[in-house]
Amino acid sequence: AHVIVDGWRGEVIVEPSEHVLAEYQRAIDDAAILELDLEQIEPGAAMTADGMHVQLMLNAGPFGELSERQRSWIDGVGLYRTEFIFLARSRFPTEDEQESEYRTELATYAPMPVVMRTLDIGGDKSLPYFSIAEENPFLGWRGIRVTLDHPEIFLTQIRAMLRADSGLGNLRILLPMITTLDELRASKALIERVVLELTAEGHQVSAPEVGVMIEVPSAVYIAPELAREADFLSVGSNDLTQYLLAVDRTNARVADMFDGFHPAILRALQAISQAGKQAEIPVALCGEMAGDPLAAVLLVGLGFNELSMSSGALASVKRALGTFSSTECRLLAEQALQSESGQHVLRRVAQAFLEKQLNLLVPPNLRETLQVEMA
Repeated sequence: AHVIVDGWRGEVIVEPSEHVLAEYQRAIDDAAILELDLEQIEPGAAMTADGMHVQLMLNAGPFGELSERQRSWIDGVGLYRTEFIFLARSRFPTEDEQESEYRTELATYAPMPVVMRTLDIGGDKSLPYFSIAEENPFLGWRGIRVTLDHPEIFLTQIRAMLRADSGLGNLRILLPMITTLDELRASKALIERVVLELTAEGHQVSAPEVGVMIEVPSAVYIAPELAREADFLSVGSNDLTQYLLAVDRTNARVADMFDGFHPAILRALQAISQAGKQAEIPVALCGEMAGDPLAAVLLVGLGFNELSMSSGALASVKRALGTFSSTECRLLAEQALQSESGQHVLRRVAQAFLEKQLNLLVPPNLRETLQVEMA
C-alpha cells in the first residue's frame, strides 16, 4: 500500500490516486532542487541584501553536529535546553554531572555566546522522578515557578553553570516562564548568591548575563519593565502563540488555529522588540517562527536581529534574508501589522517570495495557489 506523510499540511494519505502521487513526486523533486540550491550558500554571517547583519543562533540539543559551513553562519547558541540532561536520567543529575555537560557545550561554541535556559519542566515536559500531576499543566506549575519553589534545584544548576563557564566567559542564563518582575528579581538574587558563594570557595567565576523568556501575555505587557532589569529578552514564540490565541497545539481539533502570522501575535512581537530597543538590550526569538524563512523576513522587519533555530533551518533562512533588504523587511512587517488575518499576512509574504524567485521556500500548496492567481 502507498502511504504519503505530508509534513507541510500535517496529513497522512493512504492509497493516494495517481494524480496525488504525481503531485507529491513533483514536491519531492522541488525539495531536491532546493537542497542543491542551498548547498551553494557561501560561508559567513547572515546579511540582508543591503548588508545588515542578522544574528542566526542555534537551538542546540543533545543530537546532531554542525558542518564547518553551518558553523560559519551562526553567532552562537540562542537556546540550550538544559532539561535534556534531567530527562535522560532516573534521578536529578548532580552538580558535577551538570557541570561536565555544560562545560562541553560552552567549550564547543566558545567564544560565541551560549544561552542556557534553566530547567523548564511542567506543561508537556515531566521528569519520571519528580511528578507534576495537574489538571491543566500548561497553566500550572512549570518553568521558573517550579525552580523558585524548589531553590535547591535552581541553586545546584546555577552553581554547575557558573563553574562550567570558568575561564570561558560565554555563558548567558535564560529564565523560562517569567510572568512577574518579582520572579526575575528573586532569580537574579539567587544567581548573585551563587556568584558570592563560589567566589568564597575559590572558584574563578563572573556574574553572567541574565535574560527573560517572553512566552506569556503578562510578560508582553510588562516587557518594558523586564527589559530595564534583564540583560536580554528572548521570545518563546511557540508558547506565546499558544497562550495568546488560546490554542493547544497538541489538540487536533484546534491545531490548525495555531498561527504565528496572526496580526495579534505580530503586534505582540513588535511591542517586545520596541521594549528591548528602548532599554538598549538585545531581543532574540527562538521557536518555530525563527526557522521559517517567510516568518524570519517579517521578524527582521519587526526589529529582531537575533533568530534562534534548529540547524536544518539555517540555510533556508540565510538564503531568504540575503534576498530582501532591511527596508523591504520593514515594509512587509508594516503591511502585516495592518492585516486582518494570519492567512492574509502569509499570502502577502509568500507573494513577495515568489516575486524574488524564492519559489521553493514557499510551502507547495500555497505556492501553487498563488502561481495560478498570479498567472
